[in-house]
Amino acid sequence: MIHVLRETHEPPASVARRLQIAGGRNRFGEPNYRAVWGWSRLGWVGGKWEDRNEAGDLVREVVELRYVPKYVPHDRWHIERWLPPEAYGAPRDWYAQTIELAGGRNIPALGPYPHRGEYEHCFTLESPQGGFVQLTPTVAEYIARAIETSRLAASAERHAALKARQDRAEKSFDDWAWETLGGEGATPNLLAP
Repeated sequence: MIHVLRETHEPPASVARRLQIAGGRNRFGEPNYRAVWGWSRLGWVGGKWEDRNEAGDLVREVVELRYVPKYVPHDRWHIERWLPPEAYGAPRDWYAQTIELAGGRNIPALGPYPHRGEYEHCFTLESPQGGFVQLTPTVAEYIARAIETSRLAASAERHAALKARQDRAEKSFDDWAWETLGGEGATPNLLAP
């Protein structure tokens, strides 16, 4: 018999509350950000699995979906941000892109289509040397606000770049038109054939 032991933790309510304040709620009333412990966060993975006994001998091979730990390192807090289902495309596209052939069977390598959206990894809480850092409400809120600020800044920068490109195109056309019509000091003959 195979026994899997995992260290699981739930974030403190104060952390969840601060993440909700920083990121708001999604259309289902759930927080846009959440903190998860690496061992506690599971995700669907489909494929061919090899089960081994304690000695490392192959017990069986099976093609199936399994709910397995999603993040490494397992012993760290991770911050996730919710993405809506449309971020993954249509269900038909999802399955077309994620179906794999394993053991003569088609299996969705990333699990079922996320009809309610899915939480995706944004940040692993650890020291610059890769050591453990305790999750606090202040740290959680700071991370979520920093992510939101960078998302908004990126959007503003894209809009500014598009506006600058449009302004350059208009100026280029104005310069061309002015030169074509005779340039500075010239009176263009608009009636000439």
